[in-house]
Amino acid sequence: MTDDLVEQASRKAMDAERQFWGCSQAVLGSLQETFHIGDNESFRAGTILSAGVARRGETCGALIGALMALGVACGRNQMSDREAYNKAMDHAQGVVDAFKAGIQARYNLPEPLQTTLCPDIQTRLYGRSFDFTDPAERKAFNDGGGHNPSGCPMVCAIAAEAAARKILDLRQNA
Repeated sequence: MTDDLVEQASRKAMDAERQFWGCSQAVLGSLQETFHIGDNESFRAGTILSAGVARRGETCGALIGALMALGVACGRNQMSDREAYNKAMDHAQGVVDAFKAGIQARYNLPEPLQTTLCPDIQTRLYGRSFDFTDPAERKAFNDGGGHNPSGCPMVCAIAAEAAARKILDLRQNA
């Protein structure tokens, strides 16, 4: 059952990114649906976080979607709850590490990722990065297979898998 939920979240994230684009929402939505967490408001918030935050090339949007879902699952309810904050941050580090390791393993990269920045991941996967704020660059990314199964949809699958495993672990150890 555990592996089934991980596979389900991973597959949904991959399919959503391939069909509709929007890595943050692809991952967040797949985890929300699989684990029955969050709501439409949190899903909508993920809209502008794709392609490295508003297409700016910051942190990978797929990872942001995974971390948003994790925050829904284990984040604090009040600003004053420092203990919950620290626990959630520790769990988030585990998801980031699993994501980076998953990218390295799935793409057989000789060296681990040093960052989770979208352009750094693109360079490792495509041999170059793309400026998604430029329509011509977005077209080049799309025409070059960026949304093919082995491109960003696979990155989304890896991010969803990392978060799904952590969410399941939290539920089993609650």
